[in-house]
Amino acid sequence: MNCPFCRYADTKVVDSRLGKEGNNVRRRRECPSCERRFTTYERVEEILPWVIKKDGRREPFDRTKIISGMQRACEKRPVSVEEIEALVDQLERRFQECGDKEIAASWIGEAVMDILHDVDEVAYVRFASVYRQFKDINEFMSELNDLLKNSH
Repeated sequence: MNCPFCRYADTKVVDSRLGKEGNNVRRRRECPSCERRFTTYERVEEILPWVIKKDGRREPFDRTKIISGMQRACEKRPVSVEEIEALVDQLERRFQECGDKEIAASWIGEAVMDILHDVDEVAYVRFASVYRQFKDINEFMSELNDLLKNSH
């Protein structure tokens, strides 16, 4: 880290502490050249990919849309808001770790369905019925039959 006062290139860390909210590190540094002290903050850069919609539009990733959809699917089900937020945190990490700068909205929808399938089957069916836009009762029944076959 360069000294902000004399530009010396090799400052030393005197003290490190976790930031107030726990999402950064506060470091007290000292320059061996000019002997002045200064503080730096270090945090993880969170870069989420852009979402490519069905019609080709691109928009920034928005976790509130995922939370909203999952909350609607989990309404009156034994799934807490905290659990939904933790699941969305898992999804965000997965999307960050994939390393892609853009991801298809369909990939996000399928990932949400995979998680809901494991968490609550009723919520899964609710989400799938909206996401997949079943055209008739036969498509809906086909999905239910698949769910029943895989749960045994």
